[in-house]
Amino acid sequence: MNSTSSSLIMDLLIWGGAGVSLMGLAGLIWSIVRVASARRAKLSDAEMRAVLQSALPLNLGALFLSVIGLMMVILGIFLR
Repeated sequence: MNSTSSSLIMDLLIWGGAGVSLMGLAGLIWSIVRVASARRAKLSDAEMRAVLQSALPLNLGALFLSVIGLMMVILGIFLR
């Protein structure tokens, strides 16, 4: 593998990681907006608990995507 193809692969890894991280950030923002709108709606305790329980997997998944994307970026930079 020559230097230019290796650099191209690492560039793709960096930009792909940035894209994955941005998707995770979008999921985190969506989770925040969802919970904030539920708080503004003045829901009962049971309804608020249901909204929070449904937002938790989204929040954790988005956080996971952000971490994986940042790992891809760091790996691409180190191996470049």
